[in-house]
Amino acid sequence: MTIRSLLSRKGRSFLTMLGIVIGVAGVIVIISLGAGAQSLVLGQVNKLGSNLLSIQPGKSDPNGPPVQAFGVVITSLVNSDADALRSPTQVPHAAAVSAVVRGSATVTWENKSVDTNFVGTDSGYPNVVNFTMQEGQFMNQPDADGSANVVVLGSTVASELFDGTGVDPIGQVIKVRNASQTTAGGIPLRVDGVITPRGTAFFQDQDDQIILPLNLGEEQLLGIHYLQAINVKVDSADNIDRTITDITNVLKQRHHILTDKDIDFTVRNQATAVDLLTTITSALSLFLTSMAAISLIVGGIGILNIMLATVAERTREIGLRKAVGATNAMIMRQFLLEAGTLTLIGGAIGILVGVLTSYLMSVLMKKLGFDWDFVISITSIVLAVGVSALTGVVFGLYPSFKASRLNPIDALRYE
Repeated sequence: MTIRSLLSRKGRSFLTMLGIVIGVAGVIVIISLGAGAQSLVLGQVNKLGSNLLSIQPGKSDPNGPPVQAFGVVITSLVNSDADALRSPTQVPHAAAVSAVVRGSATVTWENKSVDTNFVGTDSGYPNVVNFTMQEGQFMNQPDADGSANVVVLGSTVASELFDGTGVDPIGQVIKVRNASQTTAGGIPLRVDGVITPRGTAFFQDQDDQIILPLNLGEEQLLGIHYLQAINVKVDSADNIDRTITDITNVLKQRHHILTDKDIDFTVRNQATAVDLLTTITSALSLFLTSMAAISLIVGGIGILNIMLATVAERTREIGLRKAVGATNAMIMRQFLLEAGTLTLIGGAIGILVGVLTSYLMSVLMKKLGFDWDFVISITSIVLAVGVSALTGVVFGLYPSFKASRLNPIDALRYE
């Protein structure tokens, strides 16, 4: 009887369900996007390595942006600071330490030229940020200490320079100059290796870069004598807090700092940054889910309106049913079942639409180069369907109650 009643008003039934479909699909999609965003953040961190600390010049809020983000140049970190942090007696739980400077560069080989980014660092860099070599080798400590004219290429740079030439990049000499220099030429560097493709990490393309000795990057490309960062890999997550304390004590002693207010560096825990980003994405997902839930309420109001109109339309039918013996409970169940059926069908369609949309969005994000997981939470499905069913019951209850209370004589006289 319920199915026949709904099919006799196909257009009205479809429009009534539409709000539920959109609400359920919205809840599923938004929760899926939130889970995908969190997996993206964790994936980005894992690419750079776990248990990672970053020491940056200048004092700033460890949970806020570094002062360099505002264009402030601070020269408080130097190469000897990184050397001091490598001491096992002063920082015993530092598994690897690398000093870093960064900039943009133009790389030339024969008649090909590529604009890219460079990292000036030392031989400890691969152990800190977790990468392997596709071919060749990374610069060794004597090369790094002696500022040897060697370079390691990211896979994208290697492809742009050498693909289609039939030439093995290893052993070739390329020229590197600061991207801001307008003159031709550059520093001749021998290619020692090509890094295995890594994709993006913290939304930076790790393959579109070259890595060269620290002093070359500092003095010859940037013309500076200070570090932009020191990265420290801790041997265990349990030792991160102690290592932060050790690093702080070493640098305070080296920089002759007596009080915390005079500290001229910031130690950032990558795990803290992940927690912050995860909290932000979770809060955003919760907010957007609440917005999607509003559409379920709107859909419920639509059911309320339609069911009230249906009761008015079928007043004579209700009177006839009650005249031949239907009880109030039977009439109430009939209309409540119609409202519940609308929401359950709408919820089922919403699940299909939500899952399909989530999948298509994950495919799109992967095509854009992000490590985006397709995540469908059973909790989101249960939540969405449960809320939609509850919506149908709550908003269908009043029309059903109103229909059951009609006087059969008055109902039969209704025009």
